[in-house]
Amino acid sequence: MAAFEIPEEQWAQVVEKSGGPAVYKKIPVQKPGPDEVLINVKYSGVCHTDLHAMMGDWPLDTKMPLVGGHEGAGVVVARGSLVQDIELGDHAGIKWLNGSCLACCFCMQADEPLCPHALLSGYTVDGSFQQYAIAKAAHVARLPKDCDLEEVAPVLCAGITVYKGLKESGARPGQYVAIVGAGGGLGSMAIQYAKAMGLHVIGIDGGDEKRESCQKLGAAAFVDFMSSKDLVQDVKDATPDGLGPHAVILLAVSEKPFQQATEYVRSRGTVICIGLPAHAFLKAPVFDTVIRMITIKGSYVGNRQDTQEALDFYQRGLVKVPFKTVGLSELQDVYSLMREGKIVGRYVVDTSR
Repeated sequence: MAAFEIPEEQWAQVVEKSGGPAVYKKIPVQKPGPDEVLINVKYSGVCHTDLHAMMGDWPLDTKMPLVGGHEGAGVVVARGSLVQDIELGDHAGIKWLNGSCLACCFCMQADEPLCPHALLSGYTVDGSFQQYAIAKAAHVARLPKDCDLEEVAPVLCAGITVYKGLKESGARPGQYVAIVGAGGGLGSMAIQYAKAMGLHVIGIDGGDEKRESCQKLGAAAFVDFMSSKDLVQDVKDATPDGLGPHAVILLAVSEKPFQQATEYVRSRGTVICIGLPAHAFLKAPVFDTVIRMITIKGSYVGNRQDTQEALDFYQRGLVKVPFKTVGLSELQDVYSLMREGKIVGRYVVDTSR
């Protein structure tokens, strides 16, 4: 078994108070507990959730001070005494779900993200915006040694989350799915997972750059909410029979798209809510929802099996991650771009710089 030299201190991005900013500074390297592993994080994707964690605008208590991040890919350099199925030197990924009790009714039914005792990376426990991070061994993603750690990092949240949402939608090969926020980090991957699952994609987003990105990734149609005079009708018209998509995947970070979705999804269609705009609400006409037999569901990340399935799509080359890499020291600049809605694809931070 390989032995690693682990430093006493490391570079990290630390949110010291709710509202930010994130401060690039040195902090101690922690030691793993009996059921934990210590991962030398090489790369970490940046998710919109990380911005919410810094701003503290979700109705969920946030650890402070906090090291954010939950898309960390790296190498296992230490393990606790109870860990037997992970070797030092193995590649592993830190996900949003850092750990769960594995004993409650949800964990027993493979719904561990719903565990009332769940630990959340970069939210209730320190995450992957540091060079060395801890996670429960049972929940880290097992990554093949030949896996590109830089590219796979966003799969650990964005990929798993959209793949799970598509599964929850029940959409079948040959059917149409509308992806709202298709030009963003999650959307760019959702298009590819949907195509790999045999679905036709209608991308919904704003601007020519995002239109070009969606079309390049294989969207059958694109509706620009910034220029559309009647978005509901335009989405319906993008399906061959004009009845609308069979499912809608909502990745938006504002409330309005959540209100529109039930208007254009076809009868007996399913609306999947994944994006979490702050202080937003869902609203749908009861009469229309009943008479058209519309299903509205929430989908919240994936379990351990979903993780391995999502990674398998990536490993087979069916999903490519559109990303741009910057240094960990530049994280605050990424948050600024995120606030301005200027990010196409995903940003990844390199913890070595």
